Amino acid sequence: MPQRRGSAGRRLIVLGLWLGLVASVLPWWLETPPGSVRGTDAAVLAAGRITGLVAGYLLLLQVLLMSRLPLLERSIGTERLARWHRDLGATVVVAVLAHTALILVGYAALERRSLIDEAGLLLTEYEDMAGAFAAAGIMVALGLLGIRAVRAALPYELWYYLHLSSYAVLLLGFGHQFTHGQQLFRPGPVRAGWLAFYVVVLACLVWGRVVAPLRFNLRHRLRVADVVAESPDVISIYLTGRRLDRLDARGGQFFRWRFLTTGCWWQSHPFSLSAARNGRWLRLTVKVVGAHTADLRDLDPGTRVWAAGPAGTFTAAHRTRQRALLIAGGSGIAPIRALLEELPPGAALIYRARTPADVLLHRELDWLAEARGTDIWYVIGGRDDPGPRQVMSGRGLTQLVPDVARRDVYLCGPPGLIEASTSALRGAGVPRRQIHLATFEL
Repeated sequence: MPQRRGSAGRRLIVLGLWLGLVASVLPWWLETPPGSVRGTDAAVLAAGRITGLVAGYLLLLQVLLMSRLPLLERSIGTERLARWHRDLGATVVVAVLAHTALILVGYAALERRSLIDEAGLLLTEYEDMAGAFAAAGIMVALGLLGIRAVRAALPYELWYYLHLSSYAVLLLGFGHQFTHGQQLFRPGPVRAGWLAFYVVVLACLVWGRVVAPLRFNLRHRLRVADVVAESPDVISIYLTGRRLDRLDARGGQFFRWRFLTTGCWWQSHPFSLSAARNGRWLRLTVKVVGAHTADLRDLDPGTRVWAAGPAGTFTAAHRTRQRALLIAGGSGIAPIRALLEELPPGAALIYRARTPADVLLHRELDWLAEARGTDIWYVIGGRDDPGPRQVMSGRGLTQLVPDVARRDVYLCGPPGLIEASTSALRGAGVPRRQIHLATFEL
């Protein structure tokens, strides 16, 4: 059984990130003489410089959070990193827009020019400023793409590749920071420190996105062994490879899979393992919801597979209590089924499905229930049916699992199920820190 992992490493990293934010603004504070920020024009320019330093730091932090550096993913967790990245995105956009507007207004007032004339002067007469304006435009566009309704309307791959343009922001914004930045254009420890931060972030990005996946795939050389239909719209893909007994993957984690065959090689999608590692094969269970997943039905045995991972903290190693309650909906049973193999005996499982035909892997679940002393309830019906509504309420969960407030709860399924179950669990007295969600990120 995996040992529990503490949060000491995560707290140290979070403390370091906050100290980094303080350090990014500290040079302005130390280099600005007392009383020099007097008058509206000086105050506006000062605010513009501060927001510029904050925006520069947060932008680098955004890239660092999504670098897939193993240390960060183990200490903080892929799910939490993705949530931080999403939540910080709006802050970065606001900081970039505030910096642009304040600097433009401040210099226009100082030099007695109109905003349009000042913007034209900055674009034509100042080196690297055109790139900086372009970077701000990309950030605004990415902020709009991050709106949930907009993102949901876009195909996953299109949204993913558009999001990669955020790396262009680093390149376009880099020059003006060190050419015109009040604290960064002069050689010295502050400039050297910022350059070192850039180098560290880029090194983490290369390691997490290129070097680590390359090492993993050269080591394990995964191939498709078989594709099995679990239901009319769900398949299980079995993979074989080298040294699978040394694969460091836990039940509940996911990989980003790229199947190197015609029509599939250019797409990478996150799918969870649906069985704990056994040293002989890996399995992922996939719901067919689009063209890419439909193509996976026709994978030939022997097809090479490029994988990046494992990732995620939806594991037994991150539990906080001895017992657990697992709640799955539809194909969300995949990571739950793998996780069930590694949790201590005595877990409970609630499996939501619309119809009996939507229940997946039920024979394996029944076998695991007997082998691991797990109570399983199959809750069948629509979300508005009286039975499921009663069971999936705070009172219903407490009646079903009286000690639910003293258990870790693992949730995986459609967004509606996640939101409703989280609300019900909070109503049943389950602390937020004991609720674990399986979410997939960029």
